[in-house]
Amino acid sequence: MIDVLQRLLMHRKNTPFLIRVICLCAGWLFTVLAFLGVFLPLLPTTPFLLGAAACFYRSSDRFYHWIMDNKYFGHYLRNYKAGRGIPLRIKILALAFTWSSTLFSAIFIVPWLWLKIFLIAISVSITIHLSVIKTSRSDET
Repeated sequence: MIDVLQRLLMHRKNTPFLIRVICLCAGWLFTVLAFLGVFLPLLPTTPFLLGAAACFYRSSDRFYHWIMDNKYFGHYLRNYKAGRGIPLRIKILALAFTWSSTLFSAIFIVPWLWLKIFLIAISVSITIHLSVIKTSRSDET
C-alpha cells in the first residue's frame, strides 16, 4: 500500500509524505464534488476543480496533469490559471441554471425561511464570484 502511494505521490519530495496523502485525498474529494456540481446547481463546480488542481499540484504530478489536461474541463482550468477568464455563454448558463433552480427550490420545495435565505445567499455568492472573474471572448477558449 505504501509503495502504491509513493508512486502516486512522486516528484513532491519537498512536501512531507503525510501532507501529500492528505492533499491527494482532498483532491479526489474536490474532484467528486466538482463532478456533482455539474448536476447540482447549488454545488459550485469551478471552485472545487480549482481546489482539486491545487491539491493535486501539491501531491501528485500524475493527477495534476490528468486534471489540467482533462478533455471536459481541463481547458477551463488552464484558462482560469492563465487569467483568460470564463466565456460569457458559460457565465450566463451557470447563472440562469443557478437562479432558476434556487428560486424554484425556495418557492416550491423548501419549507423553512432560514434555508430559503441560505439558498439565496449561496446564489448571490456564486453570482458575485462569476461577476468578478474576467469574461473571455469565445475565440480565446
